Amino acid sequence: MLERIERILEPHRDDAAKLLLRITLAGLTLFHGYDKLANGLVGVRHDLAGAGMPLAMAYGVYLGEVIAPILILLGLWTRPAAIVLAGSILFATVTAHPHDYISVTHIGAFAAESYVFYVLVGATIALTGAGRFSVRRGRGTWD
Repeated sequence: MLERIERILEPHRDDAAKLLLRITLAGLTLFHGYDKLANGLVGVRHDLAGAGMPLAMAYGVYLGEVIAPILILLGLWTRPAAIVLAGSILFATVTAHPHDYISVTHIGAFAAESYVFYVLVGATIALTGAGRFSVRRGRGTWD
Protein backbone atom coordinates (compact mmCIF):
# COMPACT_ATOMS: atom_id res chain seq x y z
CA MET A 1 0.00 0.00 0.00
CA LEU A 2 2.73 2.50 0.96
CA GLU A 3 4.73 1.53 -2.08
CA ARG A 4 1.76 2.32 -4.30
CA ILE A 5 1.31 5.74 -2.68
CA GLU A 6 5.04 6.36 -3.10
CA ARG A 7 4.84 5.56 -6.83
CA ILE A 8 1.91 7.97 -7.22
CA LEU A 9 3.59 10.81 -5.31
CA GLU A 10 7.12 10.43 -6.66
CA PRO A 11 6.62 12.26 -9.99
CA HIS A 12 5.02 15.22 -8.16
CA ARG A 13 7.34 15.58 -5.17
CA ASP A 14 9.57 18.30 -6.65
CA ASP A 15 6.59 20.27 -7.91
CA ALA A 16 4.88 20.03 -4.51
CA ALA A 17 8.06 21.27 -2.83
CA LYS A 18 8.23 24.22 -5.23
CA LEU A 19 4.60 25.04 -4.51
CA LEU A 20 5.18 24.90 -0.76
CA LEU A 21 8.22 27.15 -1.08
CA ARG A 22 6.26 29.63 -3.23
CA ILE A 23 3.33 29.68 -0.79
CA THR A 24 5.68 30.22 2.15
CA LEU A 25 7.63 33.10 0.65
CA ALA A 26 4.70 34.82 -1.05
CA GLY A 27 2.35 34.35 1.89
CA LEU A 28 4.79 35.76 4.45
CA THR A 29 5.77 38.66 2.20
CA LEU A 30 2.17 39.61 1.50
CA PHE A 31 1.71 40.41 5.20
CA HIS A 32 4.36 43.11 4.77
CA GLY A 33 2.73 44.33 1.56
CA TYR A 34 -0.71 44.46 3.14
CA ASP A 35 0.68 46.57 5.96
CA LYS A 36 2.06 49.07 3.44
CA LEU A 37 -1.27 49.15 1.59
CA ALA A 38 -3.26 49.61 4.80
CA ASN A 39 -0.96 52.03 6.63
CA GLY A 40 0.92 53.80 3.87
CA LEU A 41 4.59 54.32 3.19
CA VAL A 42 5.54 56.73 5.99
CA GLY A 43 8.03 54.32 7.54
CA VAL A 44 9.57 53.43 4.19
CA ARG A 45 9.94 57.11 3.29
CA HIS A 46 11.54 57.77 6.67
CA ASP A 47 14.10 55.01 6.07
CA LEU A 48 14.86 56.30 2.57
CA ALA A 49 15.25 59.87 3.80
CA GLY A 50 17.61 58.66 6.51
CA ALA A 51 19.71 56.96 3.85
CA GLY A 52 19.68 60.08 1.63
CA MET A 53 17.67 58.41 -1.13
CA PRO A 54 14.78 59.80 -3.19
CA LEU A 55 11.43 59.37 -1.44
CA ALA A 56 9.77 58.31 -4.71
CA MET A 57 11.64 55.02 -4.36
CA ALA A 58 9.16 54.12 -1.60
CA TYR A 59 6.61 53.11 -4.23
CA GLY A 60 8.91 50.25 -5.23
CA VAL A 61 7.79 48.49 -2.07
CA TYR A 62 4.46 47.76 -3.77
CA LEU A 63 6.29 45.93 -6.53
CA GLY A 64 8.46 43.93 -4.12
CA GLU A 65 5.90 43.22 -1.39
CA VAL A 66 2.57 43.04 -3.27
CA ILE A 67 2.92 42.40 -7.00
CA ALA A 68 5.94 40.07 -6.94
CA PRO A 69 4.50 37.81 -4.19
CA ILE A 70 1.18 37.53 -6.03
CA LEU A 71 3.02 36.50 -9.21
CA ILE A 72 5.10 33.99 -7.25
CA LEU A 73 1.99 32.55 -5.63
CA LEU A 74 0.34 32.10 -9.01
CA GLY A 75 3.51 30.84 -10.64
CA LEU A 76 3.46 33.55 -13.32
CA TRP A 77 6.80 35.13 -14.27
CA THR A 78 8.01 33.41 -11.13
CA ARG A 79 11.73 33.71 -11.75
CA PRO A 80 11.87 37.49 -12.33
CA ALA A 81 9.27 38.07 -9.59
CA ALA A 82 11.41 36.11 -7.12
CA ILE A 83 14.46 38.16 -8.07
CA VAL A 84 12.48 41.38 -7.59
CA LEU A 85 11.18 40.21 -4.21
CA ALA A 86 14.61 39.09 -2.99
CA GLY A 87 16.24 42.29 -4.23
CA SER A 88 13.55 44.41 -2.63
CA ILE A 89 13.98 42.72 0.75
CA LEU A 90 17.77 42.97 0.54
CA PHE A 91 17.61 46.66 -0.42
CA ALA A 92 15.06 47.47 2.29
CA THR A 93 16.90 45.72 5.06
CA VAL A 94 20.34 47.01 4.13
CA THR A 95 18.84 50.51 4.00
CA ALA A 96 16.81 50.32 7.22
CA HIS A 97 18.79 47.82 9.33
CA PRO A 98 22.38 47.66 8.07
CA HIS A 99 23.77 46.97 11.54
CA ASP A 100 21.77 43.73 11.72
CA TYR A 101 24.06 42.19 9.10
CA ILE A 102 27.05 42.48 11.40
CA SER A 103 25.51 41.68 14.78
CA VAL A 104 23.85 38.99 16.84
CA THR A 105 20.84 39.20 19.13
CA HIS A 106 20.90 38.83 22.91
CA ILE A 107 20.32 35.07 22.48
CA GLY A 108 23.18 34.66 20.02
CA ALA A 109 21.15 34.49 16.79
CA PHE A 110 22.26 36.30 13.64
CA ALA A 111 20.31 39.57 13.78
CA ALA A 112 19.55 39.52 10.04
CA GLU A 113 18.50 35.88 9.83
CA SER A 114 14.89 36.53 8.81
CA TYR A 115 16.02 38.96 6.10
CA VAL A 116 18.54 36.43 4.81
CA PHE A 117 15.78 33.79 4.80
CA TYR A 118 13.57 35.92 2.52
CA VAL A 119 16.46 36.73 0.19
CA LEU A 120 17.76 33.16 -0.10
CA VAL A 121 14.31 31.60 -0.52
CA GLY A 122 13.62 34.18 -3.23
CA ALA A 123 16.90 33.25 -4.92
CA THR A 124 16.03 29.56 -4.63
CA ILE A 125 12.65 30.10 -6.28
CA ALA A 126 14.32 32.13 -9.04
CA LEU A 127 16.63 29.17 -9.69
CA THR A 128 14.02 26.39 -9.49
CA GLY A 129 11.02 28.07 -11.09
CA ALA A 130 7.35 27.53 -10.35
CA GLY A 131 6.93 23.87 -11.14
CA ARG A 132 3.82 22.17 -12.52
CA PHE A 133 1.48 23.38 -9.77
CA SER A 134 1.17 26.87 -11.23
CA VAL A 135 -1.07 28.76 -13.64
CA ARG A 136 0.96 27.82 -16.72
CA ARG A 137 2.16 24.55 -15.20
CA GLY A 138 5.75 25.84 -15.27
CA ARG A 139 5.96 25.79 -19.05
CA GLY A 140 6.65 29.48 -19.53
CA THR A 141 10.27 30.52 -20.00
CA TRP A 142 10.12 32.82 -16.96
CA ASP A 143 7.91 30.61 -14.80
